[in-house]
Amino acid sequence: MKNYPIALFNGTVATTDGLYRVQGISVDDAKKLIEENGFISAIGHKATAEIMSDLLGINIPMNRIDFKQEIGQKAVVFKLKKRPPEGSVLTKEQIEATGYEFKLMERIE
Repeated sequence: MKNYPIALFNGTVATTDGLYRVQGISVDDAKKLIEENGFISAIGHKATAEIMSDLLGINIPMNRIDFKQEIGQKAVVFKLKKRPPEGSVLTKEQIEATGYEFKLMERIE
């Protein structure tokens, strides 16, 4: 199986048709995956890119791209614990106050 870079998302979104597995992942395990495989940022919000950069200890650029996750490719997802109001663009401080978690999302078919 091909080694793909780890995709970085700011939400658990199926980027194409397929079967996906989603589970929690620690920051340390996310760091290890990225160190071993590299990454491609599909983070569409500046504040999220800043927080992920701080947490993972690497520079993660904001990158609003049309990304398609490949079969076998893993993604580390930054997921807010609560849904913000419609049309909101949260600051780094607001994201911290809302709370978040990391998920590992793998396209398996």
